[in-house]
Amino acid sequence: MNIFADNYIPNSSVQRKIVQCIYALDNIMYITVDERDARPLYQQLVDEIKTLIAKGELAEGTSLPPVRQVAKDLGVNLNTVAFAYRRLQKEGLIRVRHGSGAVVSSKTLREKPDDRLRAQLRTALTQLILAGLKQPEIKAIINEEMEELLRESRRA
Repeated sequence: MNIFADNYIPNSSVQRKIVQCIYALDNIMYITVDERDARPLYQQLVDEIKTLIAKGELAEGTSLPPVRQVAKDLGVNLNTVAFAYRRLQKEGLIRVRHGSGAVVSSKTLREKPDDRLRAQLRTALTQLILAGLKQPEIKAIINEEMEELLRESRRA
């Protein structure tokens, strides 16, 4: 396994950003867990796996690594990974069978964009505005991200 640790020391406590290469039967997943991130670890995992699915790096039918392996490789609690997998299953992106693992079941969420997703977008846009970015810069960032997601999705 490859681990890249970027040590960061605010207020004398060591925090790390870990990019982990996790091997499954039919693929390799690169997951980033950042202790400096305000999101809970399970949410970081959910978001990382969603991104891999959206980019086409995890296609329908792809097996995900076992919960125990992901927990060990990332150095997180087993329950954190299990909770993340359950969230992805609830959203209709993966199918989990006890004893036989998790498989990507869909490239689209069960739920269509609603007020909750719109609120998340508004929060992200608010952060960009508060960071001092102007509307043209924000639009450029959005366009770049969309192009990257769609380009990688087409390659798969």
